[in-house]
Amino acid sequence: MGKQFALGIILVLGMAAPAWSQQSDFEEQGQKFNTLLYYMDQLYVEDTDMESLVETAIVNMLEEMDPHSVYIPAEELQAADEPLNGNFEGVGIQFNIFRDTIMVVSPIPGGPSEKLGIMAGDRIVTVDGEVVAGTGVTNKDVQRLLKGPKGTLVTVGIKRGNDPELLTFEIIRDKIPIYSVDASFMVAPGIGYVKVNRFSKSTMSELYIAFAKLKQAGMEDLILDLQGNGGGMLRTAIQMADEFLSEQKLIVYTEGRSFPRDDTYARIPGRFEQGRLVVLIDQGSASASEIVSGAVQDWDRGLIVGRRSFGKGLVQRPVNLPDGSAVRLTVQKYYTPAGRCIQKPYDEGVDAYRMEKYDRYETGEMMSLDSLDLPDSLKYETRLRGRTVYGGGGIVPDVFVPLDTTDNSAYFSSILRKGLDNRYALAYVDSLRAELEVAYPTEDTFLEAFEVTDGMLEAFQRFASAEGVEFNEGDWSTSGNAIALRLKAMMGRNLLEQSTFYRVISGLNESLERAIEILQDGTFDKANLAHDSF
Repeated sequence: MGKQFALGIILVLGMAAPAWSQQSDFEEQGQKFNTLLYYMDQLYVEDTDMESLVETAIVNMLEEMDPHSVYIPAEELQAADEPLNGNFEGVGIQFNIFRDTIMVVSPIPGGPSEKLGIMAGDRIVTVDGEVVAGTGVTNKDVQRLLKGPKGTLVTVGIKRGNDPELLTFEIIRDKIPIYSVDASFMVAPGIGYVKVNRFSKSTMSELYIAFAKLKQAGMEDLILDLQGNGGGMLRTAIQMADEFLSEQKLIVYTEGRSFPRDDTYARIPGRFEQGRLVVLIDQGSASASEIVSGAVQDWDRGLIVGRRSFGKGLVQRPVNLPDGSAVRLTVQKYYTPAGRCIQKPYDEGVDAYRMEKYDRYETGEMMSLDSLDLPDSLKYETRLRGRTVYGGGGIVPDVFVPLDTTDNSAYFSSILRKGLDNRYALAYVDSLRAELEVAYPTEDTFLEAFEVTDGMLEAFQRFASAEGVEFNEGDWSTSGNAIALRLKAMMGRNLLEQSTFYRVISGLNESLERAIEILQDGTFDKANLAHDSF
């Protein structure tokens, strides 16, 4: 029997073995992989999960190539595309899990929940008859319960204020916008500010609305905040850069092994080609953010202010696989108008690549550009004024702003890490919502008149202590003012708009404060730019 079993294996292997012929390397390696899968399925000592094995192999293969080629399973593909598409399908609320209950932070404007009258502060107790309050509900549970295809019905039971009865709402799910522009307002006379969080299909239409509002308010100069903006759609980055550059200015070019050089030029009259422009970046600004800031810098169109950007100069193309999954495959590198590829090195592996942004703290780069090695080989010249700019990994700002650590303390860090400022702000606004809405009906009245009192701060200290963050007098002396400002910002966002948060918190945005100074103290005008020649 032992001989027969051994002979059987030999026969199976012989019959299954591929007929190796003169094939390309691609075909040969594909056949090799398929053969291994066959043997594993037929002969391995235990049952095998072929789907899981193949997905693991794909993920590891892509990581061996570069850090930005990624595999997306079929069930995750739609969610992965939502931020780029600028919408998703669901009920249309921003929410937090507060005391084990889903609390509506705000209904999304234009969404089905807002149209039905669901309000900030409402608590969702039941969903389709299932009790979801006090059951350990998680963010993932909320997504499962409330997101769903457009046109489908979900019934929610809501607790509002002190009303003992649940309010029942039948919500028809719809497309819900995901906004790219977090805030737009005047930060000083003549100076407008726009905060953009991603580059999606809807970004430009939102930006046009912001421009129109700011110009009506007297905007002559613009501060564009791309701090923490991880990128998005290449096409949207090109459209945004086109708003600042006159026609026939090269915005970006791409090249890849299978793709010849492709130049993209500004082609339309932009809405902001003449005014003074400052772009804010930091270590979280990547990809599309770097295309915009690189084009602005290379054409001497404006000043880049902040800290060195992330350094992602690779272009991904979606490739659909037969089972509905997809790979975002790196197919090209992009280059700024001066010829810079700002992709940082990734030859030490994915983990090291992802940690590099945090290594900048250890090397001192976050506090001073002197710690950054900028050899002559990385030098390039801007297109009109011949100013020195740098490649080799991220956009190096024209005006460096060190990371402000003056408000930092262990006490403050613990509060932020546990989200206690947000939780306390939610509870405070929820307890007094009706009175606050009457007292502060607009952002302007809230900014001017609302104060975080000593009594509120003492209550917050007790709240933090109850949550395991013990009060520290020395740390409070360091961070107390910043904590109070964040509390006001969180309360304003919950009571009014997302933009209220940014209007309040602007005093802690050191790069924004520096940008305002640059526009007001003559620094911008001394920078030898070409902004007035476009």
